[in-house]
Amino acid sequence: AALYVPSGFRKLMDPTRMADMLAGKGFPAPMAWAILAGAVEFMGGMAIAVGYVTRLAAFVMIVFTVIAMSLAHIYWDLDGAARYAQLIQFYKDLAIIGGFLFVFVRGAGPLSIDRR
Repeated sequence: AALYVPSGFRKLMDPTRMADMLAGKGFPAPMAWAILAGAVEFMGGMAIAVGYVTRLAAFVMIVFTVIAMSLAHIYWDLDGAARYAQLIQFYKDLAIIGGFLFVFVRGAGPLSIDRR
């Protein structure tokens, strides 16, 4: 069985794929943005997982996900199978935003660092 590695951690260890995507979209300093994106994704996910500054982390992740979905999943500019694939990814990100919104409103759970 393969070991699961969080996406943000993978982006931190090898940000070149993300940097290439950002460069293709004309972003200045794409490698710096890719590293920042990996750090936000990894640290935000970890903060929510352990319940540390949970509401702030959820808010940052909402903003991050909105930006990511508007940059990476622009299905309205595509046709055919590519459009359908990006449409699925766009709405997947929208569902993730809904989960982060729940965490933002609810706050940390009883076993979290925030509740100690």
